[in-house]
Amino acid sequence: MEKEKIQELRQLVKSRLNRPMRYYLDVCTRCGLCYDTCHAYYGIPKKEYSPVNRAEVVRKVYKKYFRPSGFAFPYWGDATKLDERVMDELKEAAFSCTGCRRCMMFCPFGVDMPHILSIAKLLLIGYGNAPEELIMLADSAVEKGKSIDSFKEGYREVIRDLETQVQERLKLPSSEDLIPMEKQNADVLYVGLSGAHSIVHPAVIFNAAKENWTLSYFEAVNFGMFAGDPEKMQFIANRIVKEATSLNVKEVVIVECGTAYRIPKFLLGPLPFKVTSIVEKIYRYIKDGKISIREGAIADALTYHDPCQLGRNGGVYDEPRYVLGALAKDYREMSPTREYNWCCGGGGGLVALDNEDFRVKTGKAKKDQITATGAKIVVSACENCILQLNTIKNGYGLDVEVKSLTELVSENLIV
Repeated sequence: MEKEKIQELRQLVKSRLNRPMRYYLDVCTRCGLCYDTCHAYYGIPKKEYSPVNRAEVVRKVYKKYFRPSGFAFPYWGDATKLDERVMDELKEAAFSCTGCRRCMMFCPFGVDMPHILSIAKLLLIGYGNAPEELIMLADSAVEKGKSIDSFKEGYREVIRDLETQVQERLKLPSSEDLIPMEKQNADVLYVGLSGAHSIVHPAVIFNAAKENWTLSYFEAVNFGMFAGDPEKMQFIANRIVKEATSLNVKEVVIVECGTAYRIPKFLLGPLPFKVTSIVEKIYRYIKDGKISIREGAIADALTYHDPCQLGRNGGVYDEPRYVLGALAKDYREMSPTREYNWCCGGGGGLVALDNEDFRVKTGKAKKDQITATGAKIVVSACENCILQLNTIKNGYGLDVEVKSLTELVSENLIV
């Protein structure tokens, strides 16, 4: 690798060396307690898939260029210079981790693995070796944000077609304005995904609750975050912030997508509106009597998978359980559960990559959890989790049905 490129990459590492990052890089004692906490290591028990060994790939680069021992005695300090082999190791480390932070729950020092691996992702972007799929999707979202006016009319036509589905579901005389757009002073701006299901089911619920709402022109998913590009992540997130601000809405409700919820909720600083997950909104509608659901409508045993970003990293645990507890006659918890629940293996953008065999193998912990419950229906509240749970179902031949929480509520509304 040329000296100029090494210097460029070294500056990228330096840009991430804030106090928390230095703490995480320096404090790890390599105790190995994190090995058995990782779903990837559970499914493929090789040391390179353990959290500590992922971190070591980054830590060796850090030692080489930012610790005196790395300059003077690189072999003693186990420091490694940047080259093509190391870049390959960084890619394997960064994109075999879903960012679930389960290892952090068991680490005696609270080392944040995704924070460390943000250096790896940034280096891959600087080197031009980041996954093309994620870069392409992030670039597409950025371009849409720059030229939204050229997309609007086509998107409105799509939404008009979806309004007829909402009309049929609610048995209304007209489909007009059932999915409003660009509505000033709405109480709620709802941000969905590209799939029709992510718009129709929430629209049914919003209309049943007589909500004063409007639909965003943008999709919630943030591929800049998945790729590890902080500039693109910020731009993609700011599209929605600007839209919400220009419409003067009171609350932004995010579709079932854990990362899309976590970014505006926790990572953008103070905002002039409230940020809520669709799961939290549904819970409030039921509690406040704004919608009614058929209690006990689901007879088959049902279990819930906590999305890592919504649950462990977002704190949304009780709301989905309240809703599912009302819908299901036989609700069963996975074990372990809540903040200790196993990651399904689909987060961090991994479901967008060509890695199905890897995701099946690293989904073994979740497969074992589901099987142990004896449930026939597995529910989650994150699009990536739904996709991965279906991958696990097909990969292991599980006799279960995978459903989203919003979908279940929409299907069991009393209208």
